[in-house]
Amino acid sequence: MAFSRSLVSLALVLASVLAACGGSDRFSVREPFKRDDDEHLFYPAPEEYVSPFVWDGANQLVFRPISRFLAVDPAGRAINVNEFDEVPDSSWFTNRLGTEDMTPAEIMDGPCGDKVLSVDEPPGTWVIDQGKPNGANPGFRVNIPGLGKFLLKADPDGEPERATGATAIATRIYHAVGYFAPCDSVVHFDPKLLTLKPGLMATDNSGVAKAFDQKALDKLLSHASHRDGLVRMGASRWLPGKPLGPYRYESTRDDDPNDIIDHEDRRELRGGRILAAWLNHFDSREQNTMDVWVAQNKDDERSMGFVRHYILDLGDCFGSVWAWEGITRRLGHAYYLDFPYLAEDFVTLGSIERPWERAKRNGPIFNYFSARDFDPEAWRGGYPNPAFQRMTEADGAWMARILAHFDAAKVSAAVSVGQYTETDSRYLEQTLLARRFAILQRYLGRLSPISHVSVVGDQLCGVDLARATGVVPDETLTFAATLHRPDKKPAPARVHASQGGKLCVELSHAEDPADSYLNAEIRNGYASGPLRAHLHDLGAGQGFRLAGIERP
Repeated sequence: MAFSRSLVSLALVLASVLAACGGSDRFSVREPFKRDDDEHLFYPAPEEYVSPFVWDGANQLVFRPISRFLAVDPAGRAINVNEFDEVPDSSWFTNRLGTEDMTPAEIMDGPCGDKVLSVDEPPGTWVIDQGKPNGANPGFRVNIPGLGKFLLKADPDGEPERATGATAIATRIYHAVGYFAPCDSVVHFDPKLLTLKPGLMATDNSGVAKAFDQKALDKLLSHASHRDGLVRMGASRWLPGKPLGPYRYESTRDDDPNDIIDHEDRRELRGGRILAAWLNHFDSREQNTMDVWVAQNKDDERSMGFVRHYILDLGDCFGSVWAWEGITRRLGHAYYLDFPYLAEDFVTLGSIERPWERAKRNGPIFNYFSARDFDPEAWRGGYPNPAFQRMTEADGAWMARILAHFDAAKVSAAVSVGQYTETDSRYLEQTLLARRFAILQRYLGRLSPISHVSVVGDQLCGVDLARATGVVPDETLTFAATLHRPDKKPAPARVHASQGGKLCVELSHAEDPADSYLNAEIRNGYASGPLRAHLHDLGAGQGFRLAGIERP
C-alpha cells in the first residue's frame, strides 16, 4: 500500500521534471494534479525525532555552509508543483486563500472552529494537569472534559500582550494561506477558573523536577499580562494525534514512506520564507514545527495512520525582544552570526550603514517591527533555513499571489483575534498592509501576476493581481496576447480588459483538427515575463481545455 502511494508521488515528481524540460506538447489533456495523496495509511508510526536547538543553530550557521561551500547544487524548480504552477493539497499544505474566497469571519475562526476555551465556566473547571514553569513563555496545560487539552502560555517578561496576541494572529494567517497550524487564541480569565491536579510535578530546563503547586502557579500568574483585573494568556489547543517531534527543512523522513520529496525542494517550505518575512517570523527553524501521527483508530496502539506537518510557536512575530539590544535591532535583517555581513564590514571598514542602525522603537508592544527599511528580498531569519535558501523567483511569486488576497478587511480580521488595544491594532494593521505591499511590488513584477486562469466559452480569462492590488495603475490598454500553434506563425489575439485587473483573450479554433494544441501568451505590459497557457482545442462548439500554465 505504501508502495502504491509512493508511485503517486513519484508521478508528481516526474510531471514536475518534465514540465521544466521544455517541449510544446508536454501538457496532457488529463485533469491537473490537485491532490498529492500522501496521507496513505501505514504502520508502525515513525519514531520521535528530537532536535537540539544548539546543534541545529550551529549546524545551519557554521557546519552546513562549510560542507556545502564547494557543492554545485543550484536551486532548481520546486518538485511538488503541478501543471497550473500551483502546489497540490497534501499533508503539508491545503489551498485556501487564493483558491477560495475566505470571509473575514473564516479568517478569524482559522483552525479553531467551535472548540475554543470559554471563560464563562464555573470556578475550578480548568484542571491543570501539566506545568511549564520556565522558558521564554512559561505556562501550564489544562484538561477540560468534553473539550480537550489546551496549553496556556504567558507573555515574556517585559513584553506585555505582544506574544500572546502574535501567536493567535499568526496562526490565523498561516492557516488562511494553507499551512496546518494549531488553534491559538487569547484568553482573559479569572484565576478562580483554575484548579491544580494534586501532586503535580514539572521539570525545568536543567532537568530538575519541582513541585508545580499553588505557590508556583501564583508566581507564574503574577508575571503574566493583566487587563481589567483578569489574567491574559495564550491558549493553544493540543494537536490531534501523537507528537513525533519537529520536521526538518531538508532531506526526508526515512521512516515515513509517504515522505519522498526532499523538504528543501517543496514549494510551500521554500515560499514560506516570504510569509515569514511579512510577519517577521525570524524564529522559523525546525524546532518550531511538529510532525503528528494521525491514527486511523486513536484507541488502538497498532492502528495504521499517517504523518501531518504543522507550523507552531509563532509568538516571536511582530517585534520580539531579546536580552541583547544589538540582536533585537537586527532581527529580520541579519542572522545571529552573519558571515556575509561580517566579511563586507571587514572589507569596507564598517562604512555601510545597515537598516538595523536606523531602527526605531514603535512603542512597548511591537518594538522594532515596522515597514520602515523592510526589504522582502533581503529579509533573514535568526539563522539560515535550508528550504528558504533554495527559494526561487517562482516560489516567491507563488506566495505573493496568495498574499495578494489578504486585503485590508482580512488583515483587520486576523489582527482582531490578538485582542490588542484599538491604537495597537491599528498600528499593526497598517504595518502589515505596508509590508505586504512591499512584497507584492517585488514579487508581482517579474513573473506574470495573472492568476485565476480559466476557459470561459472560447475565451481564456484571468485576473492581473498587480493591477487588482494597486501595485501598478489599473489601466486596461497595455495587455497584449498572441496565439501559438506548432509549426504556425504566431497570431495576435484580442484582449478584453476591465477594471480590477480582469481580462479575457479571444481564442480561435484551428481549421485542421490535427492542430489541436494551442499556446496563448499574455503580456500585461509591466511584468518582465508573460503568462503562457497551454490549451487543447476541442473543436468548434466544443471549446478549449486548459492543460497547463507557465510563467517563464
